[in-house]
Amino acid sequence: MRLLQFTSAGEFSLTTDLVGEDTIPPYAILSHTWGADTEEVTFKDLKNGTGKDKPGYEKIRFCGDQARRNGLQYFWIDTCCINKANNTELSQAINSMFRWYHNATQCYVYLSDVHSPIFDVNEEFNSRLYESDFRKSRWFKRGWTLQELLAPTLVEFFSQEHKKLGDKRSLKQHICEITGIPDSALQGAPLSQFSVDEKLSWIEHRQTKLEEDKAYSLLGIFDVHIPLIYGEGRESAFKRLRKEVDKPLNGLLAPHYLSIRRNTVSVHAEQVNKIAKPETAMTAQISDNDAAGNGKQWNLIGV
Repeated sequence: MRLLQFTSAGEFSLTTDLVGEDTIPPYAILSHTWGADTEEVTFKDLKNGTGKDKPGYEKIRFCGDQARRNGLQYFWIDTCCINKANNTELSQAINSMFRWYHNATQCYVYLSDVHSPIFDVNEEFNSRLYESDFRKSRWFKRGWTLQELLAPTLVEFFSQEHKKLGDKRSLKQHICEITGIPDSALQGAPLSQFSVDEKLSWIEHRQTKLEEDKAYSLLGIFDVHIPLIYGEGRESAFKRLRKEVDKPLNGLLAPHYLSIRRNTVSVHAEQVNKIAKPETAMTAQISDNDAAGNGKQWNLIGV
């Protein structure tokens, strides 16, 4: 993971590649919608000292300034902190993205299509002016922004004019209505508490530029890892994602039931859930009586 920081001259510079959680300092992170590829500042631009005339440079400046106001020296932006010309690095970054957003001290959502009044004469009146834009923002229609909403603890929303509109707690009613995501998920409830189908429904009406990314953007939400195969198509990507999600070792249990056969007796997943602890391997004894009333036991082993 590379981070951005301000230099003494007020410019931006990239850190070296930081390996290991203990080497990464507190940082802010940006969530936004991409413009055309030619509009965004890239890793190569920062290395070559170019890109200042691109529209995307304003987002970097905004994120850096906001981070400094919050006492943070470092910040991260997906457009320029990843060397996308390196396929291995890109794959590692996508598989790490949810964790990076989760570990950020603060996440700033820059809504380029939401305008807010310049003068704060009446805060309630002003909020009504930008509420319509907020609800229609394309940020809520993009695939990658789903995990960027759910993963961080603190998510703050800003207008095109860099005015803070609120955070995901103060705006939760609007966000729940727009996205269909339960309030508990927005407030940080473990995503494992929600069913596979429910989590899939959260991205149903969202779009990604590359069709496979609609599946890849869910990796962190399901806490799984798969290789990225661009060109395989969305259907194939979702099949591989679902196969990984449905593996019995994801939480030790298959998605519906785990059958343990002995004398035609099977154990339902709801029974197993009472004794299974996904964090550790365990051995549990389950008892049953045969027709003659003789007690029987067998071991259920989770690894």
